[in-house]
Amino acid sequence: MTPRTSGELSIAQFDHIARFAHQNVGIVLDQGKRSMDQSRLAKRLRRLGLSDFTSYFDLIKGRNAAPERRELIALLTTNVTGFFREPHHFEQLRDKVLPPLIDRLVAGGRVRMWSAGCSYGNEAYSIAMICAEALAGRADLDLRILATDIDMHVLEAARAGVFKAEITNGLPPDLKTKYMTCGADGKTWRVVPKVRNLVAFRELNLIDDWPMQGKFDVVFCRNVVIYFDAELQKRLCLRLADAIPAGGWLCIGHSERIAAAAQKYFHSDGITAFRRTTD
Repeated sequence: MTPRTSGELSIAQFDHIARFAHQNVGIVLDQGKRSMDQSRLAKRLRRLGLSDFTSYFDLIKGRNAAPERRELIALLTTNVTGFFREPHHFEQLRDKVLPPLIDRLVAGGRVRMWSAGCSYGNEAYSIAMICAEALAGRADLDLRILATDIDMHVLEAARAGVFKAEITNGLPPDLKTKYMTCGADGKTWRVVPKVRNLVAFRELNLIDDWPMQGKFDVVFCRNVVIYFDAELQKRLCLRLADAIPAGGWLCIGHSERIAAAAQKYFHSDGITAFRRTTD
């Protein structure tokens, strides 16, 4: 029998979790989230057969704690997403951003895009569907989309490209029928291979070193920096400026802003859409 989790997550224990989250992934947790995180952790403790939070803290401090630390990071991160969320970005991608990039592709060039903090892949697949429309069946053109997240579990689901039917309701009907197939039970839809093949999903902690060598013509980094403190927001914005070439695009969330230190590298060109200036 799985033991019940006894006691509450104390203020001191939550502070320990908050320090862990900030040091390892940059997110800021306040005491207002203690109840939510306690509920998430209690489920994990039951799965591990642990009866109290003290035992769990002993576990994540152990010599072989790396795998469980990754599980804890997954528990503490938020995965709220949807197809074509904040649709103005996708309209701008279709109407303004992609046409000159397609011209470059046809001339033999390459285009790279990045969905940072991609969660279950809804955003990356939304980008890929818009790109598939613009490519008009040209499989020979060198366009690729990198989708990254810190949570290994959501990445596994994202790679599969299978979504519950109700999650796909936000898709434009024409794109849904063209780029997704309905499962035999009618309860799931799967992204078609030619769209899935445009996207590469990789695990990445945004506050760690980035292994990518080239620059990205388009970056979607939406509803990510709101979880960071001011210093990490500044660092991330500056790093994004380095990752985008002059004329490239950055899309951020509706409640986010470019950090003051990085504003000289971007100018506004649409609703929460920015273009990289020349240095």
